[in-house]
This record gives sequence, structure tokens and C-alpha cells, in this order.
Amino acid sequence: MPRAALAGVTALHAAGLTGVHGDGFVHVAAPKSSRPLPPPSGVRVHETRRWRDDDMITAGINRSRPEVAAVQASLWARSDREAALYIAATVQQRLASADDVAAVLERVQRDKRRRLLGTVVDEVRGGAHSINELDFAALCRRRGLPEPDRQVVVTRAEGRAYLDVRWRRWRVVVEIDGVGHLQPDRWIDDSLRHNEIALSGDVVLRVPSLGLRLDPSPYLDAVARALERAGWRPG
Repeated sequence: MPRAALAGVTALHAAGLTGVHGDGFVHVAAPKSSRPLPPPSGVRVHETRRWRDDDMITAGINRSRPEVAAVQASLWARSDREAALYIAATVQQRLASADDVAAVLERVQRDKRRRLLGTVVDEVRGGAHSINELDFAALCRRRGLPEPDRQVVVTRAEGRAYLDVRWRRWRVVVEIDGVGHLQPDRWIDDSLRHNEIALSGDVVLRVPSLGLRLDPSPYLDAVARALERAGWRPG
């Protein structure tokens, strides 16, 4: 197969991606109309118009560069959730920068996931487009949940704590985590703070902003259950 290369999640694994499993196939990219031979069992060949020779690493087995492979894997993913995971994991594991992934994504003009992937790149870049407390409150209203208090200040023995969302009456707290919260120092600080809040009697729910963008329903279900257990009733 001329000018073929490992691509998508297969190329990401070759670059060192860990903790993210693909669909069990070996993914290979080839230029559009290159007429590749029928692949062996377990191999999927993707003919692409976006083929560029400088997108490839040619040392050893030809493979897509990580930023290119991340976009390929996301476009070929089985679900939006899986697509978002490929982008986030590639950047978090420092195989490619968010800016490099964004530059590759700009070449994609026609794909149903283009807008979603742009949002995911903004999330992992730490941009200003993540779901904030106002967006979450709007989701709660559409679901029929009570209006929450936002940016609540609580005083603890160790000092003040700022909570994203809290229902004072029912003592339910929601913390909306951007990707930056996965950094080790913030993750440790958040866990200690939330343990103290929980020990004081509040229920603390952690909600990833990216999860809200992909599918808010299971997170809102959890909020509703927490409120109902504390005595709230719909209507």
C-alpha cells in the first residue's frame, strides 16, 4: 500500500498514549483514491483527502503525528464521548499541545463532529468557553430543579472556601470541574477541601464541564437524587 501510515488511535498508542483503549482494530490512513488493497482481518483503512506528507513521522513504521492522529481518532470514534477522550488524553499526556491539535482541526471543513471537537479543544486549552455556574443553573431550570446559589462562600477552620454551586436549604454542593482540575496540585487541594465540606454535612457532587457538554442528563439525574434525598420534591 503506497504512502500508507498508522493513524488514529493506533498512531496515538505508538506515540505512547496510555489508559485509552480503541476499538480493537489497527487503523491505517491512505490518500484518497490511492486504491489500497483489501486489508487483512483486524485492519481498517481510511482513505482521506486531508493527507499531507508532512503530517507523517517516517522514522520506523510510518505513522501520523500525534496532533493529526488525535483528530483522526476523534473523527473516526464510535461516540462523541470517545471522540472527546482522544483529544483530552492526547493533550493531558503531552503527546501534542492543544494549539497543535486546534491547527489540525481547522483543516476539517465538513464533519458532524467539527463543532464538538472545537469545544473540546477549548476545554483542554483552558479557554473561556467552559460551562460555568450560569450555564449549569440554566440546565437546572430546564430540568425543573430549584435555582441554586452560586459562588457561595463558606468559612471553615482552615479558612474560606468558594463553592461553585450550593443549595443551602438541602445542603447539596456541586463543583464544576474544568480540565485544569485534573492537574495533580489542584486535584489534591480540591479533594481535601471537598472532604471537609462533606464532613460538615453537605453532599458534594463533582461534575466535569466536559461531561456536561457531552451529555448533562446523568449529572442532573445525580443532582436530582441528592436533592430528593434531602427533602426536595419536584413541583
